[in-house]
Amino acid sequence: MRLILLMFLLATGAEAAQRRAEPADPSGAGRVFRDCPACPEMVVVPAGEFVMGSPESEKGRGKDEGPQRKVTFAQPFAVGKFEVTFAQWDACTTEGGCTHKPDDQTWGRGKRPVINVSWDDARQFVAWLAKKTGKPYRLLTEAEWEYSARAMTKIPETNVPFSTGQTINYKQANYDANFTYNKGPQGIYRQKTLDVGSLPRNAFGLHDMHGNVWEWVEDCYKDSYAGAPTDGSAVTSPNCSLRILRGGAWNYYPRLLRSAYRYATAAGVRTENAGLRVARAL
Repeated sequence: MRLILLMFLLATGAEAAQRRAEPADPSGAGRVFRDCPACPEMVVVPAGEFVMGSPESEKGRGKDEGPQRKVTFAQPFAVGKFEVTFAQWDACTTEGGCTHKPDDQTWGRGKRPVINVSWDDARQFVAWLAKKTGKPYRLLTEAEWEYSARAMTKIPETNVPFSTGQTINYKQANYDANFTYNKGPQGIYRQKTLDVGSLPRNAFGLHDMHGNVWEWVEDCYKDSYAGAPTDGSAVTSPNCSLRILRGGAWNYYPRLLRSAYRYATAAGVRTENAGLRVARAL
C-alpha cells in the first residue's frame, strides 16, 4: 500500500512539474519582446482566422470593405505593441537608416507616435530595423492589421465595428469625440496625438489600433477584395499608385476608426496624423 502511494505521489509531482515547465500558450501568443534597445516592443499575435471586411449592414460601411472573405493565419506573427515613436524614428535618423526627420507639430517627440512620415519613409524605417537586428521586420499587411485590430480569433466574434464592440468612446481611443458612432457617447477632442500606451490595450495586447494616428500598411490599394489573398499576405501590383492607411487618427470621427475602414492615398504623402506600426515573422 505504501509503495502504491509513493508511486502515485511521484507521478503526480512529475506531472505538476511538467505542467509548470510548459508555456501557458504553446504558440507564444501574448509574449512581449524587444530585439534591441532602440527597437519597438513586439507582441506575439496568435494564429487564427477571421472574416475580413464589413457586412453591408455595418453603419458607415464603404463599398471597398467587401466582399467579405475568410482569412486564415496558419502561424503566429509579431506586431508592434505601440505605434512607432519619435524616439525610435530619431534613432533611425541618427544611425543613417532614415533620411527624413519629421516635424512633431510642437507636440513633443519621445513617446509620441511619429507623424509626418510617408509610406516610402516607413519602408526605410523597417529596412533599418531588419538590417540592425537581422530579423525580418516589415510593415503589416492589410489583413494582418485588421486581424490585429479586431483582436479576436473566432469568426463569429469578428462581425463588430471595433475591438471594443458596437461603439467606441474617448476613454478607449484618441479621436474627435465631438462626433459619435452607433449611439456612443460624446467626449473629449484632444486635438493632438497622445503618448503611445496612454489608453487601454486590446485583447491581443496592442495599443491604439483605433485612433491616435493612421498606420501605413504594405498593400497596394484595390477598391474591392474580390480575388484578394486568403492567407494574410499583401495585395501587390507592379504599378501601384495608392497605398493604404488604417485605424483612424486623433482628428477624425469614429466612423473612420472602424476595423474595416480603408483610407487610400499616394505613397509619398506626409501628414500630421499618419505614422506606422511594425510587424515581423517569427
